[in-house]
Amino acid sequence: MSSYHPLHDGWTVTAVSSTGQFRPVVAGVPATVPGCVHTDLLAAGLIDDPYLDDNEDRLTWIGRTDWAYETVFTWAGTDDERADLVCEGLDTVAAIVLNGTQVGATANMHRSYRFSVRHLLREGENTLKVLFTAPYGYAEEQRAALGDRPGAYAEPYPFIRKTACNFGWDWGPTLVTAGIWRPIGVHTWSTARLAEVRPLVTLDGPDGRVDVHVTVDRAAQVPLTVTATVAGVTERVRLAPGERTALVTLTVPAPDPWWPRGYGDQPLYPLTVQLSDGDSDGDDVWTRKIGFRSVVLDRADDAFTLVVNGTPVFVKGFNWIPDDCFPSRITRKRLAERLGQAVGAGANTLRVWGGGMYESEDFYTLADDLGLLVWQDFPFACAAYPEEGPFTHEVEAEARRHVARLAPHPSLAIWCGNNENIEGHADWGWQDALAGRSWGAGFYYDLLPKIVAELDPTRPYWPGSPYSGAPDLPPNDPAKGTTHIWTVWNSHDYTHYATYTPRFVAEFGFQGPPAYATLRRAVSDEPLTPASPGVRHHQKAIDGDEKLLRGLGDHLPRPEGFDDWHYFTQLNQARAVVFGVERFRALAPYCMGTIVWQLNDCWPVTSWAAVDGDGRRKPLWYALRRAYADRLLTFQDSAVAVINDTGREWAGELEVVRMTFDGEVRARERHRVATHPRGVARWEPPAALTTPGGPGELLVATLDGVRALRFFAEDPVAGYPPAEFDTAVEEAEDGLRVTVTARTLVRELAIFPDRLDPRATVDDQLVTLLPGETAVFRIGGRRRPGDLDLEALVRPPVLRCLNEARASVWGRAGSAGSA
Repeated sequence: MSSYHPLHDGWTVTAVSSTGQFRPVVAGVPATVPGCVHTDLLAAGLIDDPYLDDNEDRLTWIGRTDWAYETVFTWAGTDDERADLVCEGLDTVAAIVLNGTQVGATANMHRSYRFSVRHLLREGENTLKVLFTAPYGYAEEQRAALGDRPGAYAEPYPFIRKTACNFGWDWGPTLVTAGIWRPIGVHTWSTARLAEVRPLVTLDGPDGRVDVHVTVDRAAQVPLTVTATVAGVTERVRLAPGERTALVTLTVPAPDPWWPRGYGDQPLYPLTVQLSDGDSDGDDVWTRKIGFRSVVLDRADDAFTLVVNGTPVFVKGFNWIPDDCFPSRITRKRLAERLGQAVGAGANTLRVWGGGMYESEDFYTLADDLGLLVWQDFPFACAAYPEEGPFTHEVEAEARRHVARLAPHPSLAIWCGNNENIEGHADWGWQDALAGRSWGAGFYYDLLPKIVAELDPTRPYWPGSPYSGAPDLPPNDPAKGTTHIWTVWNSHDYTHYATYTPRFVAEFGFQGPPAYATLRRAVSDEPLTPASPGVRHHQKAIDGDEKLLRGLGDHLPRPEGFDDWHYFTQLNQARAVVFGVERFRALAPYCMGTIVWQLNDCWPVTSWAAVDGDGRRKPLWYALRRAYADRLLTFQDSAVAVINDTGREWAGELEVVRMTFDGEVRARERHRVATHPRGVARWEPPAALTTPGGPGELLVATLDGVRALRFFAEDPVAGYPPAEFDTAVEEAEDGLRVTVTARTLVRELAIFPDRLDPRATVDDQLVTLLPGETAVFRIGGRRRPGDLDLEALVRPPVLRCLNEARASVWGRAGSAGSA
């Protein structure tokens, strides 16, 4: 018999000492567990919301303060032989004291801990304290002892096993946390318990195979039985007194395989493992859902191709960062919304980036259910990491913990050693600064691959990203392995993506501001301008504002005021990323992956995300939904690429038309195409079709309702007619329905209803209408009839298009119908 007693009630937090600027008096403040100091102080009204304005800057003292968490709990006693204090996550350097006796110490946010405390528990009241050392103090001490290491930021994050982006990033605030961030409680048990269950699941021909590796802790040296059951198959293994490990192998005849989304279904099978000493009251039971699939990494001819169940998968993905600086606020519901947004945009993969953390069980379970492959970085990013001192031991312990923990999840496809550290060592001038000191190579090339090979040989391991396949090769060579492309954002126009012919792009992106309602909530500036202090504070990239404007290049007009800036830079973000995605998809199967930086934000900020810090979809999200569609047409150089990411042939009559902006057809060609499953076909129309006969023309390619447009000139010089269209707004069961019918070309039409109501959402953005075409936008969100100003809904700055008539003529450009 075993039982678990959560210890989440009655906690207080006290500031013990501070080496920073100490503002409020913090003593005996009610604390929430799981949680952290910042959320506790915020709930107590002792600090302002760090996500608003520049409040973050006044909270740096929190990371330089020692903190004491304390609770008193009642213990009724137990007949169990063992009682363990189980700490699933302590952030980060802590001493645990029970009834005046220190029972353990921790120095790793990424680990869980178990301490034997049976001898210290008292019937009646017990006092538990968790004393946290200031993260900055610990990290800086380690840096002083081991010698500094180069990195992307001056912060000491390589010297503490903690979420690196806590210390600030080019999209995130510096909010260095402390606290009991995952559950804590007392587990009592007798005889034996399941200490670890590690199922290795794969396919062996048509059959499924599960090798269940079991480790037990013992309180008594008696015979034990381990029983494993899945899909109607049961096997048992006996453990003699003294034995602690067992392997139970199950063969399941012809199970339905688990597939990534777009390639098949995601059937899951409950796996139950039971430990028994012959007394049914003493059973310890472990249950998880598993999926049968195989995954290998095909490296033939320098490729980088994930192959699932024998089928090469073109990765359409997003990079994932922690969804909040304070992880205890990330609920399953929130994760379901965010992963649903990834799926809604057409993604089949999320890369859990190395500057973050190992995510919760909810994250991977949702990925299993949704068919999202997970690329999991070990948490190392953008710095040289020391291998001396306590770090090799800590890294090994955390890696063993999480490789075993995540083994049941079919979504987990690949382990990766780090983010950009190999590139940094090779190309960022680190070697001179290191002067021979360690930088993490022993982790990425030796320790981590050995752990993965030992504990989870069913999944591939890759030393880092970018990486070309061998330590002596230039790590960011697009022709080998994985590449990151940051030349575009940092220095080049986005058309520079066309100069790349990569095998797999694991990072690339372009910035854009968050939704208006998100920025307005976070920034109190009056007026709100691109250069106002709050807006600038919520831009963390070096020269980010300048790069946003420079990135408009010749593509878009110069913004006249905040409203133009917001619309143009969001639109340019969408165009830039889509340009890259379409380029890389058109290169398949030479290129077999494109992972956009990034899906999500952790707070309200101008960044590379498709979904902003308040969970609102930016125009980029809608544009990627089209670019990641299973069937895509795109103009590439002089050809039309027909991209078919389905399991069926895509055949039909491809039509390419050259027409004027007012809809007059100047030339037309039709061509029969047949694109193989998971294939790309190209057709080069004759030059007479693709060469403009004069100004004011465009190309339109269509196949089975899928369309691609190519304009011959950039927008500022294209000579568009002033947009003229009719609008009608009507109530519908799901909100409002806005119908826009074009009388002229209407370029990049978008509606931003959150400008009128922060709750309002829209189902599409950035729609180009040819003369006579109609688009219907559905406005949703929690609202009542009359909440939105219907006239304002179809006027700037809520409704925008690139060729909109300006204020002097807007009145004749559109008209709102009655609701």
